[in-house]
Amino acid sequence: MDKKIQKTANKNIPKIRCFRCHTGTSGYGLGFIGAAVYYISTATGFWMGVLGILKALVWPAFLVYGLLKFLGM
Repeated sequence: MDKKIQKTANKNIPKIRCFRCHTGTSGYGLGFIGAAVYYISTATGFWMGVLGILKALVWPAFLVYGLLKFLGM
């Protein structure tokens, strides 16, 4: 397709706005905050708190693991 025709064809396509594009990011952020608060509040020392923050970064992995364990898979 000629570049001139392709540019004209793209101008006629309406842009669709995505209102749900960032819901996963905000859900992960809220989950990170919640997991960090939980892990830090249950920490018995400084390094356990640091480990808690690291665990809070990967909380979806713990969630999926627990779900699959519960389902027996």
